[in-house]
Amino acid sequence: MTPGDVRLLAATALFSAAGAAVHYVGAGKVVPFVVTAVALGALAAVVGRSVDRLGDRLGPGTTGVVQSALGNLPELFVGVFALRAGLVGVVQAALVGSVLANVLLVLGLAFVVGGVRHGTQHFVGEDARNMALLLVLSVAVLMIPGVSVHLGVAVAAHEQALSDVAAVVLLALFGLAIPASLSAGVTGGVAATPVDPAGDPAPATWPLSLVVAVLLVSSVAAAFVSDWFVAALAPALGALHMSQAFAGLVVVAIAGNAVENVVGIQLAARDRADYALSVILQSPVQIALALFPALVLLSPLLGGAHLTLVLPPLLLVVSAVSAVVAALVVFDGQSTWLEGACLIGLYTVIATAFWWG
Repeated sequence: MTPGDVRLLAATALFSAAGAAVHYVGAGKVVPFVVTAVALGALAAVVGRSVDRLGDRLGPGTTGVVQSALGNLPELFVGVFALRAGLVGVVQAALVGSVLANVLLVLGLAFVVGGVRHGTQHFVGEDARNMALLLVLSVAVLMIPGVSVHLGVAVAAHEQALSDVAAVVLLALFGLAIPASLSAGVTGGVAATPVDPAGDPAPATWPLSLVVAVLLVSSVAAAFVSDWFVAALAPALGALHMSQAFAGLVVVAIAGNAVENVVGIQLAARDRADYALSVILQSPVQIALALFPALVLLSPLLGGAHLTLVLPPLLLVVSAVSAVVAALVVFDGQSTWLEGACLIGLYTVIATAFWWG
């Protein structure tokens, strides 16, 4: 275990303990929200690091799929608790925001950092195009129920049934895409050589017992912290005059994607554009193909609000625009800092549009 690993585990334990303290003792309306959001981000980073340290035990393809799946655990738990609290708007915005944060903000920052340090960067176009195509197709399926309802066509009266059908189709596509990801030499969420947070190569493995223990503890902690975060959400929104949509689109999305946010930018800074693209794009693909439809199908069993794929019009528009723009910038197999600046600018305008709701 490297010093960076120890620091990350210690910081995560500290923030998780602080989250428990401010939840049970009380510390106003804003502090619990901020502390638990930071703890969520730290837990996501620990999960990603743990799977990454499996190294060659699973192979790079399998490790990447597992890392992205487990790295989305905080978002899954937040979605479950928010639905039980009736915060459907937060869940919808958080899931869409996770996609936007990766394909616009994080990808843009990676392009800017890599472009400034190394000029035009090149990556394997086929892998990037495959992930971009999956993202565009999954967003297109997600849009159909919402567009149908907003246009008032006959199927609008059956939005839950249509959402369920679309969810099953997305999960089937996710299952069909897994074999290709498992056999890939480089896949989302992992590089052939693990990366330390400081940007230095890290030891390839942890003992398997340590990985299992850390993953187990992190998963349990993520469930508790997610519950505390949702409990702190409503009071903080009123105190900060922040809309549910903005909280989900920006705060929850960025906190839940800490792994991709940090590692993807570091890889681009080290001129490893192929790995950076894989890390950044795999998570939103899994969210659109698996996490969103899974929550739709699970929501009737949770005892709270029912989640459908009928999104507000602005969420539909920004989802479609972001997926298409992301596909356009990666299809040529190269990136520049100017492309990154454009992506960041688009994300900034979208986030601002949701500040008021």
